[in-house]
Amino acid sequence: MSQIDSLQSKATLKVGDKEFLYHSIPKAAETLGDVSKLPKSMKVLLENLLRYEDNKTVNLQDIEAIRDWLKDRKSDREIQYRPARVLMQDFTGVPAVVDLAAMRDAMIKAGENPENINPLSPVDLVIDHSVMIDNFGNNQAFTANVDLEMERNGERYAFLRWGQKAFDNFSVVPPGTGICHQVNLEFLAKTAWVSKVDGKEWVIPDTCVGTDSHTPMVNGLSVLGWGVGGIEAEAAILGQPISMLIPEVVGFKLTGKLRSHVTATDLVLTITQMLRKKGVVGKFVEYFGDGLAELPLADRATISNMSPEYGATVGFFPVDDITLDYMRLTGRSDDTVARVEAYAKAQGLWRNAGDEPVFTDVLELDLGTVETSIAGPSRPQDRVILADLPATSKKFIADGVENPDLAVNITLDGKAEQLRHGDVVFAAITSCTNTSNPSVMMAAGLVAKKAVELGLKRKPWVKTSLAPGSKVASEYLEKAGLMKHLESIGFYLTGYGCTACIGNSGPLIPEVAKAIDENNMTVSGVLSGNRNFEGRIHPQIRASWLASPPLVVAYAIAGSTNIDLTKDPIAQDANGKDVFLKDIWPSNEEIAKEVLMITSGMFQKGYEGVFDGDEQWQSIAVTDSETYNWDKKSTYVQHPPYFEHIDQPIQALKAIDKARVLAVFGDSITTDHISPAGSIKKDSPAGRYLIENGVAPEDFNSYGSRRGNHEVMMRGTFANIRIRNKMIPGIEGGLTKYLPSGEVMAIYDAAMKYKEDQTPLIILAGKEYGSGSSRDWAAKGPNLLGVKAVIAESYERIHRSNLIGMGILALQYKNGDNAESLGLDGTESFHIEFNDDIKPHQDIEVVATNPATGKETKFTVLCRIDTLNEVDYFKAGGILHYVLRDLIAKSKAAK
Repeated sequence: MSQIDSLQSKATLKVGDKEFLYHSIPKAAETLGDVSKLPKSMKVLLENLLRYEDNKTVNLQDIEAIRDWLKDRKSDREIQYRPARVLMQDFTGVPAVVDLAAMRDAMIKAGENPENINPLSPVDLVIDHSVMIDNFGNNQAFTANVDLEMERNGERYAFLRWGQKAFDNFSVVPPGTGICHQVNLEFLAKTAWVSKVDGKEWVIPDTCVGTDSHTPMVNGLSVLGWGVGGIEAEAAILGQPISMLIPEVVGFKLTGKLRSHVTATDLVLTITQMLRKKGVVGKFVEYFGDGLAELPLADRATISNMSPEYGATVGFFPVDDITLDYMRLTGRSDDTVARVEAYAKAQGLWRNAGDEPVFTDVLELDLGTVETSIAGPSRPQDRVILADLPATSKKFIADGVENPDLAVNITLDGKAEQLRHGDVVFAAITSCTNTSNPSVMMAAGLVAKKAVELGLKRKPWVKTSLAPGSKVASEYLEKAGLMKHLESIGFYLTGYGCTACIGNSGPLIPEVAKAIDENNMTVSGVLSGNRNFEGRIHPQIRASWLASPPLVVAYAIAGSTNIDLTKDPIAQDANGKDVFLKDIWPSNEEIAKEVLMITSGMFQKGYEGVFDGDEQWQSIAVTDSETYNWDKKSTYVQHPPYFEHIDQPIQALKAIDKARVLAVFGDSITTDHISPAGSIKKDSPAGRYLIENGVAPEDFNSYGSRRGNHEVMMRGTFANIRIRNKMIPGIEGGLTKYLPSGEVMAIYDAAMKYKEDQTPLIILAGKEYGSGSSRDWAAKGPNLLGVKAVIAESYERIHRSNLIGMGILALQYKNGDNAESLGLDGTESFHIEFNDDIKPHQDIEVVATNPATGKETKFTVLCRIDTLNEVDYFKAGGILHYVLRDLIAKSKAAK
């Protein structure tokens, strides 16, 4: 808490018969000046600075910079921000805990107490990324998938169980419970947090950072939270403030009301398209306007969830009566609800009708203009009106295949069928984005009910899956009598987790998979998720479409994206009569009737004993040791090499000389391209490593599940089967040209050859480099391959931070330059000039020399080390190295 209270902001908040201390923004404003028109998200940042003012990490000038933001509606000042807690999931959480365990070993090596490595803020890790859809379409699918999950991931789960016992302030939500963001929204989040300091209770805004890019979902509950890389989260866990520039805040005004038949999914796809076009990367988005009164909190959470898809740091909603109603519904205590209301009103965080804060810029949307939509085939911002999907799908097919009208004969369930380009081979109700929303889930159930009553079925080539984000969703579908109808269409429960949205889709129907491979078919997947990057959902699916859950059911029945559901029949009934989408689509009144039956008791039951787990979880053997007993034979968890030289002094920075290019990429290279989460090919470097270590291909699991083993992950870096390296045009996959010989080989193999020669490596890239998931391995992997710098046209926020956090220099072209305009093809040798005096945003000179001709191309790039803190991190070799050295120094000084 604050050591200095220069603005005399300390105050007492009375809630019922209890009193709490808090830092009052209105009281501080008596000296600071009027800040009532600040965006409510900025008020949360202001309170954070008031609370942590110490004249070192936070001073009065930082606080005044928030006030002064109102003049220019932006600021270039760097502040130090401390979230109340950290949220993790197992894909990104396991490597974070691996790093913490390795840091404990490093403390012992330095002769210090390993328990100095301990979370200082509450950490919740939810295991949600590991269940795969191996089994589907029957009532045993869930149990079978969970059994396989426990069998495959026993080593990882034993490691997490050790971490739960070894570290303070560290809780694990076991597998089979739900998706971390939905668990956060429905259970963990408090909106107004209570913190005990010196025996006194303080009320503070509930804030968090998470090791998953969709952490902003909780902003729907007015909890300021965003995704960070695992390495940045680890630093926050260990007490390091998060360094950030005071953000611009774009106001998004909502008016009117959604029309009948239009869902929250349609709304968020519309908003995503608008904000991507506007450009909000690195900015806060805050929703306001009287249209908020028409948006249930689940709809707000859907909009907040897709903040990374529209590029914003957060999509923030203020507190109002709808917030309180949702907290009551989800089983929060009366005391918690009363505290949230009292605190929000006292701090000016409450939404009143007609509120118009000051924003950097403003967009506006009349909810009544939103149309039924779908997004794809490979980016969430590429929204398509439902009626336009057939034309969009056919164009995508025609651009990629020689015979768009190809029909392949296959036999399914003993019957002759034909598979065509554009057919839907995978339909998944999945992801926290939509399964947290009762209205669209009930709508999906009602579509299934009406379809079953008309005798409709899914097409036999469609693999179907239902994976809710929490047990509550399946509970209310059962109670409403809709689960049986979803099952009749094929949507049996397959697990509680991310599944298809993270690429854990499992195998397609075997006959379908064979036809796709043998005929190079462009087929479709339809999912109610937030991500559809190429190659992410399933390696055999080229076109992935984001849609609302009821549309997912409809497309499972239709079986193709080449059908116009607005006018073409979706199927024929038992009598051969055409059935249209309008015949099975429920009215708003029908949906509302089902939603009303949801009770707080369902949430209380769903989260009872949430940290305990089932018998399988509790039976996992775990040691009580303060350090982890590493198993050198493990292919899941290995001691990482990052801290081997922590006992040696930091070397001064010097220029990168005679660097070669590992790969040249175009625009929109995602973290999935850089570090895929899905299946591992047996002929890939990672596959070869696993086979050499006695792992059969059927037991490979996924890249995501093996993130605790750097040997697998460095081999999987740039291994996405759809990535395109311009150094080898016309070829897909993780390959490059090894420049000394001109030989084409796996990127990992080339990197190892360069490492033998002690040749530094760089990456050249286009716009939006590193978009997508907050994947620390997208920076850790290149680091281990020997990449020293990336030169890109622009970066997504989290990945840029992760690169610096792993000691990789992020550089940005200036003056409209790019590799093409400068005539760079990747064969050049690079000299990048900088030294130990490197500064944020300084210009850096680059010289690219053509080895064949000796021609030099000189150009200037912008150093994307954005803050002074990041300079310190970069000099230390990364943020974790910086924090670990600091902890060792403090421990020695205290002796």
